Amino acid sequence: MKNFFYQIIHIALVILIAPLIVGIASKTRSRLLMKKGPSLFQPYRDLLKLFRKESTLPENASWLFKAVPYGVFSLSLVAISLVPTFSSDLLFGRAADLITIIALLGTARFLLSLAALDPGTSFGGLGSSRESFISSLAEPAMIMIIFTLSLLARSTDLSAISHFMMSGQVGLRVSLWLALASLVLVAIAENGRIPIDNPSTHLELTMVHEAMILEYSAKYLALLEAASQLKLLLYLSLIITVFFPFGMTSPGKGIASLLMALCIYLAKIGAAALILAFFETLVAKMRLFKIPSFLGAAFMIALLATILLFVSRSL
Repeated sequence: MKNFFYQIIHIALVILIAPLIVGIASKTRSRLLMKKGPSLFQPYRDLLKLFRKESTLPENASWLFKAVPYGVFSLSLVAISLVPTFSSDLLFGRAADLITIIALLGTARFLLSLAALDPGTSFGGLGSSRESFISSLAEPAMIMIIFTLSLLARSTDLSAISHFMMSGQVGLRVSLWLALASLVLVAIAENGRIPIDNPSTHLELTMVHEAMILEYSAKYLALLEAASQLKLLLYLSLIITVFFPFGMTSPGKGIASLLMALCIYLAKIGAAALILAFFETLVAKMRLFKIPSFLGAAFMIALLATILLFVSRSL
């Protein structure tokens, strides 16, 4: 029963704070650029405004175009529900497998690419092809990261990995820091953040994710924006859960432990949003043809982490 209660808190928390993370990143980036910037709660206002508007759809759009936003949001919500945040051993903990989470996100990306191609517009096809191009380069690096973590913890279960990291058996391993660096690069690419993509731009020649959702409006666009916010929170939570799992609780430890774990998680996720905003102010958006080098570096770093792990075990 406590597992169910903690799982409900987890789902409600991620839905509630996902827009706030985007607001913190936008506000911090604006302040670092000496601008006033939008309010921290502007993403909430944008979502509410979109839900109240009347939707306008392309004339030649099929039922798939309308159904995909619901599917993408549902898959993103299920994926982040599997990632432990403030507590391990949740109700969905047995399904919290890294491979399952990546498969859910890949399915959501596939559905969105199909929806972008459905109306037959040039921008939809452009964004879909670019998104597929980037994901095809990011997935090998992500597989190597999963391989490294599973070899180290002897499991692909996120709760088992976080327990192993907190157990003190890890020690100081270079392979872990390399896996962290590779995961950060993959997270930037998967979420379309600078330098891969600029989520605030609408320039047709450079946009990637925005090109796929250009034909959406009203509640359909709100669902896709909410799914994008959940995906960003998922990757930040994944980094925190795997590499910085301190302060986590588990069902049965009491209300005081739960409140402490919630505060620690919110502090860690807020710090991650600040670091993301600081990083985005230091770099510029790269050209599309340089993305393979960026993600190739992520793959080589993850591969090096795996090799070092094998070497350290053989010594």
